[in-house]
Amino acid sequence: MNLNSQAINTKDAPQAIGPYSQGIKFGQLIYTSGQIPLDPTNGEVVSEKLEIQTVQVLENLKNVLEAGGSGLENVIKTTVFIKNMDDFSTINKIYAEYFPNNLPARSCVEVSRLPMGVLIEIEAVASINEE
Repeated sequence: MNLNSQAINTKDAPQAIGPYSQGIKFGQLIYTSGQIPLDPTNGEVVSEKLEIQTVQVLENLKNVLEAGGSGLENVIKTTVFIKNMDDFSTINKIYAEYFPNNLPARSCVEVSRLPMGVLIEIEAVASINEE
């Protein structure tokens, strides 16, 4: 790993289910891995319901960012992967609650499959809080 980068690891978000970090600090930025709706305490999918999955994904994302010295208010860009584009408006309503003021740039794509059969995954790039 580059000397200017540092892996982020927190028990407040699910542990990686493969050979990757929850996030990486690089310079003044954090790049998160895609967060899926796993309960950090047991590593299991929280629910089959889209709304509950979306909330868990955003909570996991928030926790990774906070462990790296940032937060949702510093997110610059997100990428949202969803199983069904018909769920776009439902996801948007919940997403807007987590990003009420500082709206990051965003891409949203429908994909054929996501890890563990989940319905949503979100990754982010954020700036680090200045001390």
